[in-house]
Amino acid sequence: MNIALLFGGKSPEHEISVRSARNIAAAINKEKHKLTLIGVDPNGGWRLLGKEHLADTFVTTQAPRLALVPGRKQDQIIRLDTMEEIAQPDVIFAIIHGPYGEDGTVQGLLRVLDLPFVGPDVLSSAVAMDKDFAKRLLREAGLMVAKGLVFHAHEKEAIDYMAVVNQLGTPLFIKPANMGSSVGVHKARNQVEFSAAIKDAFHYDRKIIIEEMITGRELECAVLGNEKPEVTHIGEIATAEEYSFDAKYVSETEAQLSIPADVTDAELFQLQMVAKQAYQVLGCEGMARVDMFMTKEGDVYVNEINTLPGFTNISMYPQLWEHAGTSYTALIDELIRLAIERHKAQAALSMKR
Repeated sequence: MNIALLFGGKSPEHEISVRSARNIAAAINKEKHKLTLIGVDPNGGWRLLGKEHLADTFVTTQAPRLALVPGRKQDQIIRLDTMEEIAQPDVIFAIIHGPYGEDGTVQGLLRVLDLPFVGPDVLSSAVAMDKDFAKRLLREAGLMVAKGLVFHAHEKEAIDYMAVVNQLGTPLFIKPANMGSSVGVHKARNQVEFSAAIKDAFHYDRKIIIEEMITGRELECAVLGNEKPEVTHIGEIATAEEYSFDAKYVSETEAQLSIPADVTDAELFQLQMVAKQAYQVLGCEGMARVDMFMTKEGDVYVNEINTLPGFTNISMYPQLWEHAGTSYTALIDELIRLAIERHKAQAALSMKR
């Protein structure tokens, strides 16, 4: 099959997407699949890339630009320099992290093109990306989430530190509602840190969340599947400080990933059930990584659901499946299979009266 690897994007997580794509390209089964590299540059332009471009930090704006033609069954992606069609993809492996990639926007575009794609569909991608909406749904389903307050950009000047502390205590976590990879996330212990964190979070989103601190272990579970999702063992993150952007993607020593985490059988069952329920509550398909906290009392809080988790060489998601006996290459194959399975089910629906 011809697999189009779609990566980059208009997001602060652009560089992480490129790193994920680099690892996927190295691991995909070359005997089964032909790989087409499509990079979305920081300005949003789609580019036809060569293997040499995977060594870059960002998607180049010098590569041939692509145009999309909805409504065709073939020849939907065209090179603008030569007006030639590129090989029709059988599946799009979209690994664009963050806004304009993980939030339902690209998924909607691929639905319009009627192309199978890896990962959750439009609604689940959009809801999971928005931490405010996601936690409302999770709370409604009876799952535990941290207490928090939501503020929009027009309310920025009215946010009162002491009023927030009186409701949520201290320290506080401030984060953009629609962002990942710990971009714009800060821990505030006093008013000075709080004000700086508010300013930075609004730099990335027009809506932010301020949450209470949950003291507990940071645990993650990888979920894979459509109607009948499967879950892995639990992984644990141990860092000297919070799990920052650098800890996730830059330093290979700052964050220690324990796979499997040291949990009892009862705790493992509880964590896996919470992860699976959160995945299904948000309507996820394909894959997601569910991030949780477990307190000393044994309470499990859902922190967030990442619908396109990192695929770098130090990322938790592929490592958890590796521990479960599914190699990186086999994991890619299964994600492609799930994308085709869902596309066939959607194609069977009637679009006419």
